[in-house]
Amino acid sequence: MLTCFTKSAEQSVITIFPIIESQFSDWLSSQNEKTKTWVASSGFAAKSGRFCLLPSSSGALTSVLFGVKDPDDFWAFGALANQLPEGIYQLDADFFKTPEDQFRASLAWGLGAYRFSKYIESSECEAKLLLDTSDSADHIENWVETICECRDWINTPAEDMTPVTLADIVKQLGKNYSAKVKMTAGDALLKANYHAIHRVGRASMHEPRLIDLRWGDRDAPKVALVGKGVCFDSGGLDIKPSVGMRIMKKDMGGAAHAIALARMIMQHKLPLQLRLLIPAVENAVGSRSYRPGDVIQTRAGISVEVEDTDAEGRLILCDALAEAVTEKPDYLIDFSTLTGSARIALGPDIPAFLSNNDALATQIMQASERERDLMWRLPMHQAYESYLKSEVADIASAGAGGAGAITAALFLKRFVPDDVPWVHFDMSAWNYEARPGRPKGAEVMALRAVYHFLKTLN
Repeated sequence: MLTCFTKSAEQSVITIFPIIESQFSDWLSSQNEKTKTWVASSGFAAKSGRFCLLPSSSGALTSVLFGVKDPDDFWAFGALANQLPEGIYQLDADFFKTPEDQFRASLAWGLGAYRFSKYIESSECEAKLLLDTSDSADHIENWVETICECRDWINTPAEDMTPVTLADIVKQLGKNYSAKVKMTAGDALLKANYHAIHRVGRASMHEPRLIDLRWGDRDAPKVALVGKGVCFDSGGLDIKPSVGMRIMKKDMGGAAHAIALARMIMQHKLPLQLRLLIPAVENAVGSRSYRPGDVIQTRAGISVEVEDTDAEGRLILCDALAEAVTEKPDYLIDFSTLTGSARIALGPDIPAFLSNNDALATQIMQASERERDLMWRLPMHQAYESYLKSEVADIASAGAGGAGAITAALFLKRFVPDDVPWVHFDMSAWNYEARPGRPKGAEVMALRAVYHFLKTLN
C-alpha cells in the first residue's frame, strides 16, 4: 500500500474539516469562545491550502481546520500529506456533496505525496490518510499508483529511459495482464514498411521500434491507443537550443500516457478490445540523422517532405496511426507532447485536443467536465491544410503559416480515414512549478477523463 494511505488505524484518527473561505466568518461565529480564541491567535482565515491544528484540553491534536476556495478546490488537499504532522487523518465526509468529490480530494492527497526517488532517498509520509476497505479505496490507490508510475517514466532521464526501456515496460504489462506484445525494431521496421519511424530513430545507438500490445475481448468495442515515444528529442540536425533541450526527456510523455491508460483498462478489466501502439525512438544527431528536405515514404503510401527535423513526433505517429486504422477501430486516441503552439494557446496546464468526430469530442469534453480533468478542444480548421503543401511530396511535415497545433493535427488527419472516430491530444506532460498535488516535473493530463469515457462504452 502507498505510504501516504492506510486502511487501519492503530491510534486516534484526526479529522480534517474543510471550510469554504467565504463561509468562514459564519462558521467561526458559531463556535465556542475557546475555539474562537485559538483560531484567531493562529491567524487562520480559511485561505485555500491553509490549515489550523486544533488540540484537545490535554494538548493532543484532535482535528484540523482546512481552507478551500470552493467545493471544487480539490487540488488544495494535495499539500496536506507533506505539511501535516505525523498521524492518521480522515476527511470529513459531510463536507463532500458526492463520493466523486471526496475521491478527488483523496487523489490530490496521494498525488501531492509523490516524489521522484529513483536517484535519491525519500522518506515515507508521516501523515497518512485513512481509506476505508471498500472498492472506492482500491480505486483511489489504483489511480494514484498509475499516475505516479507514469510520472516516474516521464521523469526518468533519457539514459535510463530508452526505446528498449519503454519496450520492457510494455512487455512487463503484457505478462501482468496476459496481453500479447509484438516488437518490430531496427531494420525490421523497413521490411515491415514503417519507414518514418525508422528514419527518425536510425541515428541513435538505441534502435527505433514499434511496440504493439493486444488485449481483451474480440467481441467488444475496438479501442486503439497510440503514444508518441520520443525518448529524447535533440531536435535532430535542426538542433534545439540548450534551454529547449533541457527537459526533452519528457518527449515520451505521450507514450507514458497511452501505456498508463492501457494499464488502467486492463487492471479494471474494461470490456474492450484494446490495441496499444508505441513508436519508440530517440531523435539523435549523428552520421545517420535524417535531414531537412528528405522525402519519406510512409506506411500509408503518402510521401512526406521533411521541413524541420525537430517536428519528428508527427512522423513516427503517422506510421503508427496508419497501422492502427487498418483494423478500423471504433475509437482511436493518440497522446503526444507535440507542439509548443498548444502551450502558447492554452498554457502548460491545459492539454489541447482535436478530433475528426464532433460526437466523440463532445463525449470527451463531457467526461473532462465531470471528472474535473482539464482539457480544451481546438478546431480542425481545414483551410490551414494549405500550409502543409509541398512541391516535391504529397505533404510537408510542418506548416509555414502558424497555427502549429492545428497544422500538426491536420498532418496526422491525412493518415486517419474520416470513418474512424479519432481524438488527438497535444499536451505538455510537465509542471514548470510546484503546486499542491502537482510537484515540479512530470505530470499526467486528461487520463482520468479519457478512462471514464471508455468506461461508459458498455
